[in-house]
Amino acid sequence: MKIIFFGSDDFAGENLRKLIEEGFSVLACVTQPDRPAGRGLKVVPSPIKAMAQEKKIPVFQPEDLKDQNFLEQLEGFQADLFIVIAYGKILPPAVLKTPKMFCINVHGSLLPAYRGAAPINRAIINGDGQTGFSIIKINTKMDAGEIIVQEKMTIHDDDTAQDLRERMARQSAVCLCRTVNQLEVGAFSLTPQDESSVTLAPKLTKELGHIDWKRSALEIHNLARGLLPWPAAYTLYKGKTLKVLKTALVPDAADAEPGKVLRVTKEGIFVACGKNSLLLTRVHPESGKPMDAASFAAGHKVQPGTCFE
Repeated sequence: MKIIFFGSDDFAGENLRKLIEEGFSVLACVTQPDRPAGRGLKVVPSPIKAMAQEKKIPVFQPEDLKDQNFLEQLEGFQADLFIVIAYGKILPPAVLKTPKMFCINVHGSLLPAYRGAAPINRAIINGDGQTGFSIIKINTKMDAGEIIVQEKMTIHDDDTAQDLRERMARQSAVCLCRTVNQLEVGAFSLTPQDESSVTLAPKLTKELGHIDWKRSALEIHNLARGLLPWPAAYTLYKGKTLKVLKTALVPDAADAEPGKVLRVTKEGIFVACGKNSLLLTRVHPESGKPMDAASFAAGHKVQPGTCFE
């Protein structure tokens, strides 16, 4: 089975690494063009490009997937299968029809739930206790292809999006290798998605992270878990951004204005919410480094009665 792999991030990288380890024939990798990243805006290659170069696998970084020269190069490989994971662009029909078999995608939800860019984050933000991943045959609509296989996964109470994503990457990589073997011998079936059950997982924005303290403690806790590592939930303290990196639910009910600090202890900062209260245990102040909330409170004179906005 000759494969061309499309992907850009570390989730895709874990799957590519497993394919290479298991001896699959990855003829080439297609990834996003190098982009400036980080505070210094240093141009860095994607994890896929870095891994492909290390393994001496040809890399393509087209700006335009409809470019005729690129399409001819793809066709020249005579690949059986294209695998697409977190690539960042929708494949046009000209690319979809190139492999001898078809194109498949690994998506981080139990489709048709959470079609879109941020399925793992949205599942945690919404307080789901279960999710999973789907391997589908790609069609021209976003995440709407026929399902080849799905695996369920538990979302633990303390999982962040980063935790779940890393665990899912490892599990999906194992499943992907098994699925490719099944595709090669024709031991698979295609199940259409139920269009009446579709839900969406739109991409994340910084604005989504602004905490509304009128919401329940549980909702804010889930928001903080679901937005790690980016963009992170945040509040305002004395007009400056304070990212909320880790929280804990506490049993006491709040009888105070939402956003008001109830008490400060060595555990952290207890804040009133619209329903119940929330313990902030780790924060990241503007122009500072991540720290435990108790240290932030001591250094910035956070006291009971102080209000977060």
